[in-house]
Amino acid sequence: MISHTSEIRVRYADTDKMQFVYNGKYLEYFEVGRTELLRSLGLPYSEVEKSGYQLPLLEAGVTYKNPAKYDDLILVKATVKELYSPKVHIEYLITRKETEEIIAEGFTTHVFMNAETKKAVRPPKIYIETLTPYFQK
Repeated sequence: MISHTSEIRVRYADTDKMQFVYNGKYLEYFEVGRTELLRSLGLPYSEVEKSGYQLPLLEAGVTYKNPAKYDDLILVKATVKELYSPKVHIEYLITRKETEEIIAEGFTTHVFMNAETKKAVRPPKIYIETLTPYFQK
């Protein structure tokens, strides 16, 4: 299992008429968590793309617990629990930094795709080699 936590300050543009973070923004926060997790391992998403792969979203889910509001500092924890799978499943936990209150939790599921053929492929060597050391006991 590997995790990384990213800090985000809620922008005014992220909020809705109720002054809460708009529900669709949480998927953007998940994206920040996911890309920063890969970056923290030395594998920025741009390197995945340069290697000829893309990682499209297959499925996503969010459970909203408490609203985030403008100017809140939130923490997005992204976790990969399984390395050897044809799909990449990432779980997320979003908390308010100051109080550690859970704001939302959820997941995204992705598959690697060849950038040219747009066909699903097994996780590429660059991904497996980067993550393997973190899954060894």
